[in-house]
Amino acid sequence: MRKQLGHFFVLVLLLLVTACSKPTIPPLSDNARILAFGDSLTYGVGASKGQDYPSQLAKLSGFEVINAGVSGETTTQGAARLEALLNAHSPELLILLEGGNDFLRNHSVQATKANLASMIEMAQSYQVPVVLVAVPQKSLFLSPSPIYAELADQYELVLVEDTLSNLLKTSAMKSDTIHLNDQGYLALANAILQAVIDD
Repeated sequence: MRKQLGHFFVLVLLLLVTACSKPTIPPLSDNARILAFGDSLTYGVGASKGQDYPSQLAKLSGFEVINAGVSGETTTQGAARLEALLNAHSPELLILLEGGNDFLRNHSVQATKANLASMIEMAQSYQVPVVLVAVPQKSLFLSPSPIYAELADQYELVLVEDTLSNLLKTSAMKSDTIHLNDQGYLALANAILQAVIDD
């Protein structure tokens, strides 16, 4: 009986440890190349020259960060162009920040989620880890769309969930209602770097 109880407690402990473990990113090499992929928030609308978040992330981290942002892009368009960039750049990490234009244009949330899932699966098929940045849904309170947490759980991704929503609630961090300014992009770069370092 004691032996059975001992096995039971070991099993419970293992389950607790597994439940508490967070998704991780393998350590990046010293000369790692990171692909920052997304729409105008990646491109850097509202930023001074060289102050977009990929440029600031490169300065903070010392890594090469490729700005693959296209202003106005939807997830349908993003899903169509990602593979060529993965092939061209062979990144060690993908930062995926997309979906805002889908929400602004009232696209189907399920279609947006499916497009994001296809991009995540594409990156994973190339053995490229993904950091997912949540975008606020179209609402008065600017809370992150739940699809990002769902995708992060499903694909075991590192998620930067609240940062962008919180920054877009703060007038001092914005250049307009939907874009950040230099300080906002710096705060976003810091949050992404922290997520990469912590994991």
